[in-house]
Amino acid sequence: MNDLLELVVEQGASDLHLQVKQPPTLRINGTMTPVEGPPLTVQDTEELMKSITSSSNQEKLKTTGGADFGFAYMDRARFRVSVLRAKGAYGIVLRQIPNDIFTLSDIGLPDKIKELISRPRGLILVTGPTGSGKSTTLASMVNWINSNHDGHIITIEDPIEYFHDHKKCIVTQREVGNDVSSFADAIRGALRQDPDVILVGEMRDLETIEAAVSAAETGHLVFATLHTTGAARTVDRIVDAFPADMKDQMRTQLAASIVAVISQVLCKKKEGGRIASFEIMVTTTSISQLIRENKTYRIASDIQTGASQGMISLDAHLLSLYNQDLITADEALSKSQTPGPMREKLVENGAVFA
Repeated sequence: MNDLLELVVEQGASDLHLQVKQPPTLRINGTMTPVEGPPLTVQDTEELMKSITSSSNQEKLKTTGGADFGFAYMDRARFRVSVLRAKGAYGIVLRQIPNDIFTLSDIGLPDKIKELISRPRGLILVTGPTGSGKSTTLASMVNWINSNHDGHIITIEDPIEYFHDHKKCIVTQREVGNDVSSFADAIRGALRQDPDVILVGEMRDLETIEAAVSAAETGHLVFATLHTTGAARTVDRIVDAFPADMKDQMRTQLAASIVAVISQVLCKKKEGGRIASFEIMVTTTSISQLIRENKTYRIASDIQTGASQGMISLDAHLLSLYNQDLITADEALSKSQTPGPMREKLVENGAVFA
């Protein structure tokens, strides 16, 4: 296992897949790359699993068929590990979490973000599909606050991914399953722990959403993630989690508490590697009103005209990356939210499609 983990670090792979009847496989720049050698056997994957999985997680694996946990490989890297059973055998997927936390400019976020994450209260949502770099973006934001403001930051994660040292802030990191039973319980507990900033790893159920929004309303800066793409869909997804008789109340709460929605996708760069493309919505009086009145379908046009407030649509950012020759036209089109108009814009900018 150590040899495989060393290979992941050396090759800069994002993931390592260990499955029966397949050689160990790395995901490098989004492409699956098998390691030279024989396919893994049932015994191989079981031994590899046992080498990194605690007895309590092995017990959980037996009873539920899966276990997720964080794992440190010496001082070289950390991994988010998902162990599973498939066809009676064990499989393992390890996602590499780099030791070094990127700066906000490293990941391509504009300086306007610093102003947003310096707010004393409100809800900032970082959204996007699985594997789009949400955890990396949140870690960069928390690290910037930790380096530039004093206060108490509480992170609630499952599992803990990036480790944060105490800098100007005291940082308390709690892991769901180990330190606390659920996200919702951890958020409620955090309110009694004198926090300035609360990071919620995932708003995965109604109880957690309710607790996070309430924390933002009561004078804390709350960061959270959702698996949605685009600001309007994010608002709709939160509201839709609630029963019909609570939807209007939740719209009112969101209209008052959301500071920004940062939606991101990861694109393959032309020269190798990957780069994030962002949609940034900053809540204005107009957007608050659209959320309250259930007119989220009009948020997109506000984003398009909101450049002076630091807003940008995903398609505009994709087009910018294409014009800078960082991504191909095909990659921009595949990640676009509105492929028809996007294709026209790309052609206007010199793209040629088959």
